[in-house]
Amino acid sequence: MTHRFTLGPSLPPFAGLETPVEDARIRILPVPYDLTTSYEPGARWGPAAHLQASIQLELYDEETGVDLQDLAVATLPPVEPVAKGPEEMVEAVAAACAPLVADGKPLVVIGGEHTVTVGVLRAYKRAGVPLSVLQFDAHTDLRDTYQESRYSHACAMARVAEMFPYVQVGIRSMSKEELPALQRERVVWARDVHRDLEGAVRRIDGVLGDPVYVTIDLDVLDPALFPATGTPEPGGLDWYQITDILRHVGRTRRVVGLDLMEHSPRPGLHAADFVAARLLAKSLAYFWGREG
Repeated sequence: MTHRFTLGPSLPPFAGLETPVEDARIRILPVPYDLTTSYEPGARWGPAAHLQASIQLELYDEETGVDLQDLAVATLPPVEPVAKGPEEMVEAVAAACAPLVADGKPLVVIGGEHTVTVGVLRAYKRAGVPLSVLQFDAHTDLRDTYQESRYSHACAMARVAEMFPYVQVGIRSMSKEELPALQRERVVWARDVHRDLEGAVRRIDGVLGDPVYVTIDLDVLDPALFPATGTPEPGGLDWYQITDILRHVGRTRRVVGLDLMEHSPRPGLHAADFVAARLLAKSLAYFWGREG
């Protein structure tokens, strides 16, 4: 298969915004890594597809009145993948994020498999930042080990749980071995969101702390909307469900960081690339824009 994407430092800036890094209020860090993907690989191409699609975004958001040009967004060079193994990659991501976390400005990471999130949150933990993590995902990712690794993408939230409290939204698939680690009061199943969105938001409010780090595994979205992921699951969230929840979180919490993971682009499915870019643009407006 021939990909039209690149992994090198020539990735375009998000939405064509070329704010100098030293002047940026928000930094976007691409991490093109997918060594442990267990079904359909390709998330290493996610950041490039995401950024290239973002060039087609309208910078003005009609819902919030936020103009992306006013947010001072800079896109950093990608973190180079480490071939030695996922634990070493987690440490490389933590090292790359450390100076970005230290100055307190919002950090956005685009991947890449969900293992990357562990490295980002390790940087926050080492910096002493108290967080509550809000996970959007089709899967619980609570295995302690998978395929003899504690740093598989299937173990991402097991490692996060060792650092921070968390809330899981959109879950609709898990293994029996994950049941002992499941915190049922902190899970909002996808079926709950479909049946009663307002009730789901109230449940999130009841357990989510402040400040918040938001991690979005894009397979939380229904495959009809977003088929470009390595582990699709039917019954996912639709566009307005996830954006309504994100907007509520932006209004009620201080969000310090965000990632979008598991975008595995497919030739001919450019609409999915644009969905990922648009979801990031919406999140920037909700979390760090001033609504008009």
